[in-house]
Amino acid sequence: ELTVWGKAHEFFQICDLEGKGFVTREDMQRLHPELCLSLEELEKVFVTLDADGNGSLTPKEFTTGFSEFRKHVSCIEFYSCSILFTSIKKHFILPVHLTMHTGSQTDEEFHFSNLMDRLGAKMVLDDESDMKQLWLQLRKDEPHLLSSFEEFLVRIFSQLQEADNEKNELEYALKKKIAAYDEEIQHLYEEMEQQIQKERERFLLKNTERFQSYSQELESKLLSKEEEVEQLVQNQKRLEQQCTELLSGKEETNVENTKLKLTNQELLRDLERTSHELSLARQQLQVLHEEASRLHEEKEM
Repeated sequence: ELTVWGKAHEFFQICDLEGKGFVTREDMQRLHPELCLSLEELEKVFVTLDADGNGSLTPKEFTTGFSEFRKHVSCIEFYSCSILFTSIKKHFILPVHLTMHTGSQTDEEFHFSNLMDRLGAKMVLDDESDMKQLWLQLRKDEPHLLSSFEEFLVRIFSQLQEADNEKNELEYALKKKIAAYDEEIQHLYEEMEQQIQKERERFLLKNTERFQSYSQELESKLLSKEEEVEQLVQNQKRLEQQCTELLSGKEETNVENTKLKLTNQELLRDLERTSHELSLARQQLQVLHEEASRLHEEKEM
């Protein structure tokens, strides 16, 4: 049989999760969802246990005042809540060491297994050992509490099953929404692909038209340039012909110039000769004038 001190020690461990060595008001209020006590009642229990009023409970204070706490919480409520919290949340550790008679072990395991099957515990609990120890202890030491404990388990597992069903419904709804979302995304993706394809075709068509227009423009410019080149070639031929004619005329001019030079040279020689003859004629004329003057003078005399 578990003593009051043992219960107080175990409950102290539940409250002192961090292993500080003392329990605060907040540590005890944290158990409010797990116990059938209001926050005001938990506050009264804490004030009753806190003898020195320093706002924290030592193990000694907790053990000494635990008899007052038991007035508010029954043994079955305390252990049921703590064991369930241990099995489901894996958060509290209750060092319960119980002994069983080997003679009725097979029958007890059969009844416990049937109970767990009815409750659907295997779908909720990963480890049934703590639950099994408590059930066997109650069956052995306090069988009058066993039915209350089993009713309590029925309520708890019913709530857990409802929560699991709700979770499954939410998962189904979520999967349905995800499927609808994926379908919508696929539809949007296909529409986007079609729009991209249309834009690509329109872009290619526009580029093709632009290329054709540009090609025609280039062809027109090319023809114009070819005509200009042809005209330049004709002009070049005409200029070459004119150059040839000029070269030919230049040669003729050179020949004529040569002839003119020769003629000039002959004329210069003739001019020199004529000038010399003229000079001689002037001298002779002077002589004749002088003789004529002399003769005239002689005649007058």
